Amino acid sequence: MRQVSHWQQPRWSAAASVGNVSRADLVHRLVQEIANLAADAEGQPRRDVPRLDNDLALPDQLRVVAADLLAAHPSEEALARAATEVTATRTAL
Repeated sequence: MRQVSHWQQPRWSAAASVGNVSRADLVHRLVQEIANLAADAEGQPRRDVPRLDNDLALPDQLRVVAADLLAAHPSEEALARAATEVTATRTAL
């Protein structure tokens, strides 16, 4: 999160290094994946994380879903998957 929390809109709008998506879209995908892992760990249905109009909110969304995942006491497998998703996203930024 520290890597992107200081970004301004032009950096969010720039294309990610892989795929044909913006950096903001890539981080939102990560937010959704972490939220899905948290819902699974809680035994709750998965819900769509809203894509807010302001990309500057993405680091906060990521903090919230990461805290939710940790509070759900996930399995080691879920934590490993989350770490893999974070690493892949960071590499693609």
